[in-house]
Amino acid sequence: MDIGKSFTYVFEDPNWIKKILIGGIINIVPIVNFIAMGYALEETKRAYEGRELPLPEWDNFSDYFMKGLMAAVAGFVYSIPIMVLACCMWVPLAGPLAASDSKSAAGLGGVAMILVFCVACLLVLYGIAMLLLFPALYTRYALTDQFGVFFQFGPALQLIQSNTGGYVMAVIVFVIASIIAGIIGSIACGIGALFTNFWATLVAAYLFGNFARGTAASMAPSST
Repeated sequence: MDIGKSFTYVFEDPNWIKKILIGGIINIVPIVNFIAMGYALEETKRAYEGRELPLPEWDNFSDYFMKGLMAAVAGFVYSIPIMVLACCMWVPLAGPLAASDSKSAAGLGGVAMILVFCVACLLVLYGIAMLLLFPALYTRYALTDQFGVFFQFGPALQLIQSNTGGYVMAVIVFVIASIIAGIIGSIACGIGALFTNFWATLVAAYLFGNFARGTAASMAPSST
């Protein structure tokens, strides 16, 4: 996995400007942006196969849309616990607000803050778990085109454990690329972010596609 190349390989495509411009514009339109997600999934598969260049052409919108839609549905399913926990953070505050006197409100307020802190910790832990696990699920989906792999944790963990250090490094590099994209994209009143964010997505596609290369056993869908 060539970390340095992950940042620059996009620019080796002779038509990279056109492809990034199209991806950036598509990426900001709700629903339509599923196409950009599917495009990145296709690039992940190409990177796994060692043919990340040239970048895919924008000539298969329906296929990209369906792939992106399935990935978005899986992302929504995994976001449900976050939404539930976020709502739970407000429940403990109902007691102090409904208390009839200040003394009761103060006592309930202390308990409420402890409960809110606990829920917040759960949110953080779940967020970290998803940050580490979802790229593996995403990669397996990119390579198999089977929606069910999003919920097969065993093979995903097997993929991660095949090279834990390399996988964690790929996640860290993707986070760094996203930060760089945000900083550079803030130029020109944030308009640049339309395109740098899509570039960061392709960085991730390259990273995880290359990481998965050589771990074909981890790519097979589970029979259970």
